[in-house]
Amino acid sequence: MIDELVEKIKSGGEITFNEALAMGELTGDRLNELFLAALLVTRHLHGNRVDLCSIMNVKSGRCSEDCIFCAQSGHYRTDISTYPLLPEEEILEQACKMEAEGARRFSLVTSGKGISDSDFEKLLAIFESLREKTSLNLCASLGIINYDQAVLLRKTGVTRYHHNIETSQSFYNEICTTHSYYERVETIQAVGKAGLDICAGGIIGLGESWRQRVEMAFELKELRVASVPVNILTPIKGTPLWGSPVPAPLEVLQTLAMFRLVLPVAVIRLAGGREAALRDLQSTALLAGVNGLMVGNYLTTSGRGVGDDLQMLRDLEVEIWE
Repeated sequence: MIDELVEKIKSGGEITFNEALAMGELTGDRLNELFLAALLVTRHLHGNRVDLCSIMNVKSGRCSEDCIFCAQSGHYRTDISTYPLLPEEEILEQACKMEAEGARRFSLVTSGKGISDSDFEKLLAIFESLREKTSLNLCASLGIINYDQAVLLRKTGVTRYHHNIETSQSFYNEICTTHSYYERVETIQAVGKAGLDICAGGIIGLGESWRQRVEMAFELKELRVASVPVNILTPIKGTPLWGSPVPAPLEVLQTLAMFRLVLPVAVIRLAGGREAALRDLQSTALLAGVNGLMVGNYLTTSGRGVGDDLQMLRDLEVEIWE
């Protein structure tokens, strides 16, 4: 089955929902064959290179939404720093630092369901400054926005908008009740219509089934996303998911490989939670379908040093996507 799937994708075909569902039953050497299949498809369509991006939490906490995994939700008592929109100088300093360390993409992220008009105007000016003073590809993650706002972002030099669907439609109400799955989809459709690339993925380990992970992969495929960040749950004290088990390393790799085969032309980006979930197997993800990494720190948790990731890429003889 695995060989047939690889040839089908290489020839321009697509795998079916049931074929992706069957990947969840693989074990032992068959699981290794799945990883190899994902690697072969990645090399065929993307070459031997990895896209590096970095994010900056430029407005933290006090979010009105009740996403049960999120440390920034105002519904839960968590031990995170909260602050309003950071000044331009601080953002520019961090952007230059990440560019010097090897990141090629840089995203400004704000907490909240959406963004106020005043903060949005400030961010437009900051993005213009970043475009003038760095060579970074600029991305934004500002919550729910409309088409007109997306057009303005594109005019300032933003090329990609990030907005996760978080999980499958069938599981969504289990993780959030204050806004709907459809509101997220509407934002993704609006930014795509405005000419921005779409970065959308989710989190695994929220309590969803394998079927629901497959559903999420196909939903992202239907939305024609360019970049798919796959986060692994980091249980945060004070949130409802505190104490939840983190998916095992092989389960994470199995999920990443499935995402690659369902979404062969997208960048499959290993993101938050990878250090704790994969431990010593982080490099293995790059041999199982991953061709993108989020480097540096995440929104409210610390990542490992960028130098460690760059050394990992050198050891694997993988190039950085320019």
